[in-house]
Amino acid sequence: MGDVVQTTPTIGFNVETVSRKNVTFSVWDVGGQDQIRGLWRHYFLNTQAVIFVVDSNDAARLKEARDELWKVLESPELADAVLLIFANKQDLPNALNGEEITNGLDIKKIEKHPWHVQPACATTGEGLDDGFDWLADRIKEAAT
Repeated sequence: MGDVVQTTPTIGFNVETVSRKNVTFSVWDVGGQDQIRGLWRHYFLNTQAVIFVVDSNDAARLKEARDELWKVLESPELADAVLLIFANKQDLPNALNGEEITNGLDIKKIEKHPWHVQPACATTGEGLDDGFDWLADRIKEAAT
């Protein structure tokens, strides 16, 4: 963390290791394109947390993001998973704020998963540390 890199949309998957608060995460970045979403379920086994990234500047696709998120959360392999949502692109002037993302995704209806919506900007790194700190705390709580 702390290093900001320019990326292109993921085709397939990328794996990164992230450490926060004495917790090491193996983060599988799976592509979000429509034709790739059917493959997501192959990554669910033994998953402790889901990090769902939403383009906060694209209000027109928020319903699509909500539908995909809820499909993911219905998977039995994710029954005990913690949910972190990064409301990305907060640097843009028309970005929806965290509360608008929370409402648009119907997150308050989630009862089975601890969840958190973290406003963020991937290009500057803003909000990423806070999100991973929250996630590390939840993983530690689940382990005790």
